[in-house]
Amino acid sequence: MSDVHVTMFGYVGGEVEFKQGDNNPQLDRAFFRLGSTPRFYDKLAGGWRDGETVWLTVKAWRQLAHNVASSLSVGQPVVVIGKLRTSVWKDGDGEVHSRDVLEAVTIGHDLSRGTSAFQRTERPAHDKPAPVPEDSEVFAVLDLQAGGRVDAATGEVISGNGSRSPEPAPAF
Repeated sequence: MSDVHVTMFGYVGGEVEFKQGDNNPQLDRAFFRLGSTPRFYDKLAGGWRDGETVWLTVKAWRQLAHNVASSLSVGQPVVVIGKLRTSVWKDGDGEVHSRDVLEAVTIGHDLSRGTSAFQRTERPAHDKPAPVPEDSEVFAVLDLQAGGRVDAATGEVISGNGSRSPEPAPAF
């Protein structure tokens, strides 16, 4: 089953709340309220009117949560793309409550409303893959998976773009 992604335009309606995930960066999360008020032209009144404001909780995880916490402030216009979910829980009295939550995949400032400056964040060292020497068997395997082939006479790997590797292909 595939998830449906929705796009919401609105304004940050409250302070961003950041929670760290008990020494596990995969559980770091940030929340904020997003308010979106549609505007429409009322022919009878001869002017623009505001519709009913839709409020959602936006939830971001991992590095996105860190970036949201350090980038967004109350009142800023944002565009949020994510998966629409309904969070359901029981309170202490056993009463059932629900809230619409937008689990963000990406969030950005709405540049039709103003300007913004981008600053790339460095990935932590544990997220970066270790460098692999170009003459290693790993590259030969990748070349073969990407459409390369092995020269039967020499054992050389010929990549998808036609270049040859001096190392023989690994035996599988």
